[in-house]
Amino acid sequence: MKDSQKPYGAAILAVVGTALMAFPAHAHHSQAMFDQSKDLTIEGAVQELQWTNPHSWLVVHVGEPGGASVNWQLEMGPPGKLSRVGMKRNTFKPGDKVTVRIHPMRDGRAGGQIVTLTGPDGHSFDDVR
Repeated sequence: MKDSQKPYGAAILAVVGTALMAFPAHAHHSQAMFDQSKDLTIEGAVQELQWTNPHSWLVVHVGEPGGASVNWQLEMGPPGKLSRVGMKRNTFKPGDKVTVRIHPMRDGRAGGQIVTLTGPDGHSFDDVR
């Protein structure tokens, strides 16, 4: 091998190595746990907004028939995407009444992926996944 070809081999190895390391990160973003064919609307009070990467989470306290209540764990996109649709870290506070349209969990647990989030002032945030 000529000396002039050695830098190209190292560059190719670096590109292939980077691509292989990125594959598991891509696989992490599966949405298979959510039933994309179903929409469910829930109403409740915000317990907590977790403004985190790679997904933000909204915990909503929902009253059930018979007086019981359940905390729903609802997934959204990352803070950068939420900021682009107008949300901020402090847009929703504990106790705020919200209406949320979600794709529910396939296994029936109290959770899902948010499709539309409407706050107490009636303002809706779409495309928050």
